[in-house]
Amino acid sequence: MLAAIPLMIVPFIAYNLVMIGLIGGGVAGLGSTITSLSMMSGATWTMSLGDLLIVVSLVLLFIEVLKATRTGSWSVIDHMLSMLVFVAFLVEFLLVRNAATHVFFILMVIAFIDVIAGFSVSIRSAGRDVSIGL
Repeated sequence: MLAAIPLMIVPFIAYNLVMIGLIGGGVAGLGSTITSLSMMSGATWTMSLGDLLIVVSLVLLFIEVLKATRTGSWSVIDHMLSMLVFVAFLVEFLLVRNAATHVFFILMVIAFIDVIAGFSVSIRSAGRDVSIGL
């Protein structure tokens, strides 16, 4: 049952927690620096809260693609729930003022790629499971 929960719900919830101010001080906090490192070149590399959300989402996307290779009844439920998460991203992006940011848009695109990759990988692996006996 837990395997059917789409992992892209994590960045969706995290962004909404940022948006209402429970993490990072609101949407303006997405640009706040979490870490900075001095590079050998003399430049300073910084990572913001928004950047961290995107990186975590990409890692979760990789895990979701691996989950899509499974076959079984839970995989169909996982794909349907992933589609619902993407629809929630899309509706929030279109209707909520604080969700109209570049970070949220990138998270929404990652959720869309999750849906498309999940269906594509499942269809491809299901085609290999079919055997025709003579």
